[in-house]
Amino acid sequence: MPRHEAMLYSRREGKKVICELCAHDCILNEGQFGICGVRQNIDGVLYTHVFEEAIAAHIDPIEKKPFFHFLPGSKSLSIATIGCNFRCPFCQNWEISQARYSDGKSGLKSTHLPVKEVVRQAIINECQSISYTYTEPTVFFEYAYETARLAKESGLRNNFVTNGFMTEKALETIQPYLDAANVDLKFFRESSYKKICKARLEPVLQSIRKMKELGIWVEVTTLIIPGINDSEEELRDIARFLAGVDCDLPWHLSRFHPDYNYFEAPATPLSALEKARDIGRAEGLRYIYLGNVWGEGEDTFCPNCGQLLIKRDGFMVKSIRLTNGRCPNCHYQIAGVFS
Repeated sequence: MPRHEAMLYSRREGKKVICELCAHDCILNEGQFGICGVRQNIDGVLYTHVFEEAIAAHIDPIEKKPFFHFLPGSKSLSIATIGCNFRCPFCQNWEISQARYSDGKSGLKSTHLPVKEVVRQAIINECQSISYTYTEPTVFFEYAYETARLAKESGLRNNFVTNGFMTEKALETIQPYLDAANVDLKFFRESSYKKICKARLEPVLQSIRKMKELGIWVEVTTLIIPGINDSEEELRDIARFLAGVDCDLPWHLSRFHPDYNYFEAPATPLSALEKARDIGRAEGLRYIYLGNVWGEGEDTFCPNCGQLLIKRDGFMVKSIRLTNGRCPNCHYQIAGVFS
């Protein structure tokens, strides 16, 4: 396996290391892998096995991430490696996110894709940004960091599509090069995070707060799962938290469909998404979108006068009516990164 010394760790006696990248805070003895399955203690040094080892690289519309207020209508070069620090049984990218070297082999063949080549491909394909996505970018932090730094020097933007389970130290390290993040806020119950994701809620909430504090543009996605997180109480708790961070923070409500190892719940009815949207609006959120339901709830309207500003058809932007980020009708400033 290729290996590259990791960032964000500290050494301890007896060749132990403490990974300081994500909120699991793994303490690793010689030879051990972290929960992510791609970072390993070798002779008292923490290494990553996925540096410049891409498992996916595609050109996507930025709306697919989803980002609706970050360079709408643009293309983004999306890259990923194997690995994740969550174990969600309903993961839609489980073939690559749940593969890990700690099993002895990943079962998948990666492609060596150097940082410089990622940036070159983004430029020649007229992408405005690079997205670190599909799996969890935190676990391929070194690859993302070096790529983002070179991308920034080349005039490109960078974004994470993330579960938000990283340390403040990681966010502060990537902040000079990270322009936006879509954070997957899966639940608002500690018990659900522990049971389903094998993780915790509070670090995710803290990441959302910290990103806003650092000036990173934030959008949030919640997958609405019938019987799990679709109660009015939990949805209202999520909406209140987000409104407390910033009422301009876009909230994407995505439709669940059974996949991977979770078939206990049916596909989310449209009515459940509409209920969540109504709750979000009542709590003061100005931009709420419905996902995985083509043709429903995708457009951006002016919160002040109701003017249609961005018309979408699925992931495709049909028209943008903004003047320097403002509504052309009432001149209200629309929150986001538009140039």
